[in-house]
Amino acid sequence: MKRYLTIASILLLALAACSPAAQSTPTAAPTTEPTMESTDEAMMDSTEEPMMESTDEAMMDSTEEPMMESTDEAMMESTEEPMMDATEESAMSSAVAYNGPDWASLPITNARTGETFTLADFAGKTVFVEPMATWCTNCRRQLGTNVRPAYEQLSSDNVVFVSFSVAENVSDQVLADYADQQGWEWVFAVASTELTAGLTSDYGRGVITPPSTPHFIISPTGTLSALHTGFEGTDTLLQQISDAMGA
Repeated sequence: MKRYLTIASILLLALAACSPAAQSTPTAAPTTEPTMESTDEAMMDSTEEPMMESTDEAMMDSTEEPMMESTDEAMMESTEEPMMDATEESAMSSAVAYNGPDWASLPITNARTGETFTLADFAGKTVFVEPMATWCTNCRRQLGTNVRPAYEQLSSDNVVFVSFSVAENVSDQVLADYADQQGWEWVFAVASTELTAGLTSDYGRGVITPPSTPHFIISPTGTLSALHTGFEGTDTLLQQISDAMGA
């Protein structure tokens, strides 16, 4: 009986040793420590250093240098050059001391455009002025034959041509239509009562007598030439304008 019990006990122990629970237990322990170590190393390798390097490089490449370069270039382009241009223009305009007559500052309306200007606005330029009238045949001859060729030669050389309608009562539209019909492209304006009074105060009644074809020149500094009358050829007008430029 004892022999049979011993054999049964040995069989039970052998079965217990061969059971799945006994075989799976030893394999669980080795997985814990390697898993922690490999996870930590993977996290350190894959996140910390690459993130720091890529972030620093991206910030340096995409923000610092472009912002500095673009800001410097924008400041140089948008401030320095315009300021220099404005300063130069101011210096040029203030370089001319204009001493024209008081009536040179009276408002005048351009018959074609309706814009208001004054003769003093042309400080620094030479202004050729010829009073006229739409009914005056002598004016038509003088302006068409002699003044127009002078205008075509000098209109781009800081010389301004102005014709004033005097001794007649016409509207800006009538005067503009008349000048267009004749093909005269310079400035035409109706002389106001105040401007007419100013002209006669310096030149007398002859300046507002269209048949005598009066004309005069204002120098870049506002100096008035003598009053010229009669038919004068283009060469004579060009010489008078040239003389006024240096006055």
